[in-house]
Amino acid sequence: MRLSRQQLADNEAKIRTAMARLLDGDIPPGGKCDIKTLARQAGVDRTAFYGSRPYAHLRTEFEQRLGQLRDAGEQPDPRDAQIARLKDEIARLKERLAQSDTTISELSGFRGQALARLAAQHHEITRLRQEAHQAASVRRLPTI
Repeated sequence: MRLSRQQLADNEAKIRTAMARLLDGDIPPGGKCDIKTLARQAGVDRTAFYGSRPYAHLRTEFEQRLGQLRDAGEQPDPRDAQIARLKDEIARLKERLAQSDTTISELSGFRGQALARLAAQHHEITRLRQEAHQAASVRRLPTI
C-alpha cells in the first residue's frame, strides 16, 4: 500500500516529534535511544528507515544528532550514561584491586622477613641462655 504525500508528511512530523523527545532524554520504559524505539514511538514500521525507503533520511539525521550529542558528552539515554559511569567505576575498582594486590604482596614479603628475623633472634637468645647457664663463671641475676 502506497502512502499519500499527506500521510508521508504526517508520519515525518510524528517521527521528528518522537526524535526530539528521544534526543531530549524522554525514553519510554523498555526503550532505548535507537531507531527501533523511534519507530515505535512514531507509530511507523521500522523497516521504513532503511535502504531507499521513505524515512531513511530521517534515520541518518537521527543517528547524526545522536552522535553529536554523544560527542558533546551528553547521553540522552540514561542507561547509556549509567553504562559509561559503571565502566568508569569498574576501571577504578580494577586499579584499586591491583594496588591492593601489590600492597598485599609487599606486606607478605615483609611479614616473612620479620618472622625469619624473629626466629633468628629467638634462636640466638636461646643459645646465649644455654651458654650462660653452662658457664660456671657467670652468675645469674635474680629475676624481678
